[in-house]
Amino acid sequence: MAKELLSVRAVRTEQGDGTPIYAFFIHGADVIRIADIARLRRDEQELKGFQRGEIKAHVNSITEFLDSGKVLFPNAIILALSPEVEFASARGRKPGKICEVGDAGTLTIPIHPTGQRAAWIVDGQQRSLALAKAKNQSIAVPVIGFVSDDLEAQREQFILVNKARPLPKRLIDELLPEVSALLPRDLAVRQLPSALCEMLNKDSGSPFFELIKRESNAKGGPGIVADSALIEAMRLSLKSPSGALGQYKRGGDGTDANGMYEALVLYWQAVRIAFPDAWGKPPTQSRLMHSAGIRAMGALMDQIMLRTDGASDRSAAVTAILKRLAPHCHWTTGRWDHINLVWNEVQSTSQHISKLTEHLMHLERDLAKGGA
Repeated sequence: MAKELLSVRAVRTEQGDGTPIYAFFIHGADVIRIADIARLRRDEQELKGFQRGEIKAHVNSITEFLDSGKVLFPNAIILALSPEVEFASARGRKPGKICEVGDAGTLTIPIHPTGQRAAWIVDGQQRSLALAKAKNQSIAVPVIGFVSDDLEAQREQFILVNKARPLPKRLIDELLPEVSALLPRDLAVRQLPSALCEMLNKDSGSPFFELIKRESNAKGGPGIVADSALIEAMRLSLKSPSGALGQYKRGGDGTDANGMYEALVLYWQAVRIAFPDAWGKPPTQSRLMHSAGIRAMGALMDQIMLRTDGASDRSAAVTAILKRLAPHCHWTTGRWDHINLVWNEVQSTSQHISKLTEHLMHLERDLAKGGA
């Protein structure tokens, strides 16, 4: 049986290291006939895909617009194309003084069953789903396709294309460790913290083992701690040369990621020991596991780890400091009098996080001096 093919007029050019790129138009309904949506998910071995789930309200809104009449819809869909696509240059004399940027011809894309298709949607999945539902199935849709069956390259483009859009920050954070390309500075500073966050979640020896909520397990997963709070706490610690993690950053000698991870495990293990009744509970039952608590305790890590830097048994020293602090904390009951908040009134606002952080840091210093 002959395989089904879709042939379209296209313009071919190259970018980067010679990667073929095609520009063409197809009917809106054909996008999901030729392309799969690589949903973000995680199995026991690795992170799969990169796309967030369908946003039904958004898809329905686009569909309503498409069904409203003769609409203008010039938004291009970006696809990653398998190397099995074929391109044949058009024959004939070219016009004079033509800008030789691309080569016109015919692009042929095989149509395979779902999950085995020769293209993947990098940008435009909500639009593609809406186009498939629209009454007019023949809307001409612009497509830009680059040839690559490399998942890392697809993720790179997905992150860079969606960087300036309201894409969930947690989705980008989880994908960042899977990308090795040179990233913009604001993304690069989140890459290492996200990788450390993933290690904390997967390592059975970590105090955060299977407690961190990531985008790939956001629905129905076991996680209770928001990865964004941990990542931000680590990012701030990395920013300072004297931070608990920043001291492991070395210019020409490279970054000691193992040292950072060991410091994180040591500190948060001590937190778990010092606050046993508050650890491992949902944020509604314990503000220690709430984003505000994680951020505040993450900031306190720099101060405590610096204070115990020369201790012969650093783990015991950190645990002793936190146990001294514990009676003055109100993660599950009571009231934080110095910040005038009942324990469950603490929220993930910059004001509350700042107040709680400053209070804990002042309190720890006072206790160290014997002043509280």
